[in-house]
Amino acid sequence: MSFIVFPAIDLRHGQCVRLQQGQASRATFYGADPMAVAARFREDGATWVHVVNLDGALEDDATEANLLALQRILMVEGLRVQFGGGVRSLEVAARLFELGVSRVIFGTVLVAQPSLAEEAVSRFGPERVVAALDAREGRVAIRGWQVLTDLSPEALGRRLAACGVRHVLYTAVERDGMLVGADVDTAAALAQTTGLRVLVSGGVRSLEDVARAASFQGVGVEGVVIGKALYEGLVRLPEALAVAAQVVQTMQEGES
Repeated sequence: MSFIVFPAIDLRHGQCVRLQQGQASRATFYGADPMAVAARFREDGATWVHVVNLDGALEDDATEANLLALQRILMVEGLRVQFGGGVRSLEVAARLFELGVSRVIFGTVLVAQPSLAEEAVSRFGPERVVAALDAREGRVAIRGWQVLTDLSPEALGRRLAACGVRHVLYTAVERDGMLVGADVDTAAALAQTTGLRVLVSGGVRSLEDVARAASFQGVGVEGVVIGKALYEGLVRLPEALAVAAQVVQTMQEGES
């Protein structure tokens, strides 16, 4: 299992933006062309990019501006796209795959319709489906993180694993966009207790966060998503990629 560093592009009205704790009222617009941002990430060494349609996640509606931005991002050669935000049907997912998306993230819909996870895995394959496990106060948050459920991330994780899901995106909502450090320990525990391959998201602020996430690759932490720290210049993508690769290499040499 490889470890992936995902630079993030969050889209709102077709523009790059970062929210704090998922709140639309606490948005920072970066005014950059999403395709240019994606191209820069590729030049810096990224092989994947994590793209989120915030309008779909927050308003239950995918805007044409964001879909156009996605199509332009998909034109960047050598860069695979993991896409989420407002994906609530197999038909929407199929359209995204037709556009060229490599992985689709399902969120809210998997809580409301658990059977959809099994259907998605059956139709698209387990390597193309990612389930979002967004947590606040120890409970799963849905509908753009605005609504708390009674489910714990572990309970939902076990349910999803039983449906054949392999990959989940764990986001600590309280940390997202806050630059307070990633909740790597909870992500690692989630991987260990469910057998899922977990991506860590929310709060990454330094190379230490990246290194710590990579150090848990052996228990199922398969990647980290970096957003605001890149846009604010706190983390440089080439360095993050190098640090992750070095940690994984060191661990593999220690096991051999």
